[in-house]
Amino acid sequence: MNWPAWWDWELAFSSHLQKRMLQRGFTQIDLRTMLDRASGYHPDFIEGRWVIKTHHRHRAWVVVVEPDFLERLLVVITAYPL
Repeated sequence: MNWPAWWDWELAFSSHLQKRMLQRGFTQIDLRTMLDRASGYHPDFIEGRWVIKTHHRHRAWVVVVEPDFLERLLVVITAYPL
């Protein structure tokens, strides 16, 4: 898979994500593992955001990210099982 340049940027976590992590029972370590296992990506319906396809605990998940080009950070907006 040819990932975009922002794929290797340092991660930042939105406040929305932090709430969802508690509700959906995953940690930052789980999230980083999900991103390491990513199998593809496509644009989100919100311009500038991307949907990352992955899996966690034997289920398909998506992780929504938004590159911050000024700070060179990959902001993780949310993650959820399909």
